[in-house]
Amino acid sequence: MRRSLRQAQKQSREALDTPSNELSDIDTKEEYAPSNASSSTKKRVKPPTRTRSSASHSEDDDYQSSEQAVDPPTKKRKTASHSKNGKNNGNVQILQRLLSTDRVMPDIPPCTLPKRVHHIDYHRPLLLDSQKGRNSLLAWFDGISTARSMPWRKSWVDPRLYAHDPALLRQMLEKRAYEVWISEIMLQQTRVAVVIDYWNRWMAKWPTIQELAAASSDDVLAAWRGLGYYSRATRIHEAAKLVCKDPDTTGLLPSSVDTLVAKVPGVGRYTAGAISAIVFGRAAPMVDGNVLRVLSRQLGLLGDVKTDKSVIDLLWAAADSLVNAVARDSEDEETTSAEEDLISDRPGRWGQALMELGSTICTPKPDCEACPISETCRAYGEGLQYASIKGLAPKDNRIYSDPGVVPDIEDSCNFCKPFEEVTQDNGDVEVEVMPIAKKGKSRPLKQRTLSTFFAQPSEKAETKKCVPTELTPAGLNIIVDHARKFPVKVIKKGRKRARDTSVRYLSQRWPFPSWIVPEDYENTATARRRAAELYASTVIDPSLKQKSLTHPKLKFVSALGSVPWLFSHLKLTMHVFLFELKCPKSDFNTLPDTNDRWSESVEDESMGTGMRKCWDLVREANGE
Repeated sequence: MRRSLRQAQKQSREALDTPSNELSDIDTKEEYAPSNASSSTKKRVKPPTRTRSSASHSEDDDYQSSEQAVDPPTKKRKTASHSKNGKNNGNVQILQRLLSTDRVMPDIPPCTLPKRVHHIDYHRPLLLDSQKGRNSLLAWFDGISTARSMPWRKSWVDPRLYAHDPALLRQMLEKRAYEVWISEIMLQQTRVAVVIDYWNRWMAKWPTIQELAAASSDDVLAAWRGLGYYSRATRIHEAAKLVCKDPDTTGLLPSSVDTLVAKVPGVGRYTAGAISAIVFGRAAPMVDGNVLRVLSRQLGLLGDVKTDKSVIDLLWAAADSLVNAVARDSEDEETTSAEEDLISDRPGRWGQALMELGSTICTPKPDCEACPISETCRAYGEGLQYASIKGLAPKDNRIYSDPGVVPDIEDSCNFCKPFEEVTQDNGDVEVEVMPIAKKGKSRPLKQRTLSTFFAQPSEKAETKKCVPTELTPAGLNIIVDHARKFPVKVIKKGRKRARDTSVRYLSQRWPFPSWIVPEDYENTATARRRAAELYASTVIDPSLKQKSLTHPKLKFVSALGSVPWLFSHLKLTMHVFLFELKCPKSDFNTLPDTNDRWSESVEDESMGTGMRKCWDLVREANGE
């Protein structure tokens, strides 16, 4: 079966017109590490012979502006600040040991609350040693993927099925890569329900990447209207043109993660992993915010997944190890060679399964009862143990780790925050700690009466001693409350506030020209009106910038009102002003700024929803 796959790939590559086409990457697996800390975990090792298994978008890609790019721009990635355990060399060795595939790990019981003192080995993913657990997640995803239908979810393009027609294979891969790419960019910071209609309309308008590359910028922005973050549409358009012009790709997105990140504007390691795994069947990790939350709970990693570099590196390295384990899983008994490239639909299904689990079940408030992989979840195990201690779960679930065993300092975990610190930050300490009596101030015992001594145990006391035979609803609540602590909640900074003033003409793209009012500017209606007059005057005649004068032909009509608008990082209040120019239209056929132009039909322009609200105020003022 694997031999036929290699033969099909070889025949397909030989028949392609372009020798350097990225389709050849399907047969050449490079070592890819999402970050420095996990680079050593990707090396292939020859796995032992296995028997058949008995069981079966937000955000966060980084964008680089490219308005008139010919060559691919240099990508800039977000880098998290180093934490106390951010020593790269030490972390590389830790991750290499922790995620090694040729190492047998002992069975480590759940941490005892509230101390959570544990060895670094505690964070080895239990799924890495459980093919049954991996198959359970894939089976769960296969069962629900059709119920939660998404138009971009389609069958994997298997090269073996198109070995007789390499041209058709290339066409199929080209279309699938384009479809997955557009869906992933649209899903950033946007709900699935909203994206479905936009994606369908987009694909109906531009079915191929070549047609998108040939489209006008205004048409692309108009199709994006309402999705927000319009720079995404601009970068998609620029990237489509680059991919179509590049002689190495000629319309087919690269299959390797490194090449995608390096050559396609707007594609970061998450989107690159999605394209590589879902379309080309490569073992590439797909880690978005939902997956970070799922893996944080699976590994019992009580850390900051947004800014702590060591925590982020560990989760990416774990995701990389898991997807490689999934790719090595086989339904036959063949031994896989170290040189053979493991491509199949499994990596793509695995990545989507983790994302689906995080968006539907392992949410900020998880539904642990419905989780298909709760058995391998460290957060679930800790919560279950505590529920058992409180008498809300069966005795069999009482697995205690010896609180007296403290790992050596070099082996203890420095990734997790102290549990007491987290519970205090969240304001919901739930672990009962018995108070310790102060020395010399012991509380005197109350003398028991004779009737109390001979009294039979009350029914209430007997009920307390009762141990349930299954997990109770109250016990499940304890588990859920504990899982909610993973990952560590970061206090959101207040959104910056800015105030814009707008005048009545359009720029070349979608917004009205605007001026951001400084924070120390006088916040009064009179001051805002004066600022609007000066700004409108300088737009018409830049020579007035140094004179602080109002243009003589500019007439202030009225202040139309304010439009509040909320971005993920910014709270914007747009103050709208209406002006008239008292001169013939021919006097202002052109504007000083080449990016500005007049518009005869504002309704047909590509504007965002916020700007359209501003325009609605103008229309209302003019009685339209």
